[in-house]
Amino acid sequence: MNQLRKPKRFVADTLQRYSPRGLLLYFLPLALIPATFIALGKGHLLGVLVNAIGFGLYMLAAWCVRKGLQAEHIYNKSRIARPPQPLKMTAAIIAALTTGMVAWLGAGRPLPVALLFAVGAFLGMYLSYGFDPRKEKNIVAAHGYSRDEILQTLEDSSRIIRGIEQANDRIRNAELNQRIERICEIADSILAEIEADPRDIRRARKFLNVYLDGARQVTEGYAKTHPQTQSGELEQNFRNVLETIESVFQEQHQKLLEEDVFDLDVKIEVLATQLKREGIL
Repeated sequence: MNQLRKPKRFVADTLQRYSPRGLLLYFLPLALIPATFIALGKGHLLGVLVNAIGFGLYMLAAWCVRKGLQAEHIYNKSRIARPPQPLKMTAAIIAALTTGMVAWLGAGRPLPVALLFAVGAFLGMYLSYGFDPRKEKNIVAAHGYSRDEILQTLEDSSRIIRGIEQANDRIRNAELNQRIERICEIADSILAEIEADPRDIRRARKFLNVYLDGARQVTEGYAKTHPQTQSGELEQNFRNVLETIESVFQEQHQKLLEEDVFDLDVKIEVLATQLKREGIL
């Protein structure tokens, strides 16, 4: 099952990153480029300024839409999340004001007509992209941890996993790449279990703080060091550490599924000792 999760997540994230939604806004203001040169040729300084500023504002609106769509995608995937910044609303306001400005000062339309253009642009942005979700996906405090503490732990852990994936991209070894990918898959599954039942935070927080961060440090350390040396011993040491990390990650995930309270203090100490002995960090 875990082997199937990565491709699905990779495909979904890739489609979202390269989705065509919002890209049209980058092309719509291109018409203002010839309009700017025409105004320049006629000596209309106001027209030049309005068209040039309008082009920049439309591009800013397009950027806000794209970022807003990506943030909304992450929000929709998460069971626990704060509402994203209102980037799509910001883009709609920018597009509306820019359209009204260009129609009034650039094209010479009467102000009431320009206002109608602005309203139409705002409505078009809403119908095309909607507005940002504003509802917080709440959780309740659990086992002495507040809602904000649990949410912050999940956000920090997710950033650590993404950091491991970025470090993995710099490692040129298919076997090690696959091992690190499996570790990230299991870690994502653990976060999903905590999202589904925040009561798991009591048993998993030490694991997240120590093991997950240890995995990030060891992966980033190897990614930085291995291009400078072809040491087979360093590679084998790194492989041994990855095996230990993957084994404990799998055990942690299984224990969460079984709702079995357990303590990882001893194994955490073992891993810390191993990291120092192997000289990876």
